Amino acid sequence: MPRFIIERQFAEQLEVDDDAKLKIKEVNDEEGIEWIFSFLSADKRKTYCLYEAPDEDSIRKAAERLNIPADVITPVDRIDPGIFA
Repeated sequence: MPRFIIERQFAEQLEVDDDAKLKIKEVNDEEGIEWIFSFLSADKRKTYCLYEAPDEDSIRKAAERLNIPADVITPVDRIDPGIFA
């Protein structure tokens, strides 16, 4: 499945409670996408999230349903240090 990095900019500091986590999982499952992990900026206002998804539209639909930004969506390929060994 293709992978994407999603940059999200939040107006307020990001706080994700247990109910929000469940809702994110539910919507992502319905849209056929999987949240792999995220990096949170030190000021807790920006995230960089790695997702697997069939396409960018699926990511945008989930973000709209969750009322969260998806400011920049970039398709990515995985590389790791093993390729240099």
